[in-house]
Amino acid sequence: MSKLPKTVTKYFWGDNLKDLNWKYHKDYITKTILEKGDSRAIRWLMAKIGKNYIKKVAKEKRLESKSKKFWRFYLS
Repeated sequence: MSKLPKTVTKYFWGDNLKDLNWKYHKDYITKTILEKGDSRAIRWLMAKIGKNYIKKVAKEKRLESKSKKFWRFYLS
């Protein structure tokens, strides 16, 4: 699946949704949802990639400090 569900696209208001592709932008999409997503978007993300990949992104990518602390605590 390359297109994002409509419930998630609202977090990418500054991006061209036609160019945003799950296959190529997985980390960016994950990071954005972790920082801005609501519970529905987070559930979609968890179902899509699983807890282990989210842990990896939360650890390796440049999340905002508050988001990084939350996800490290939540996923531990």
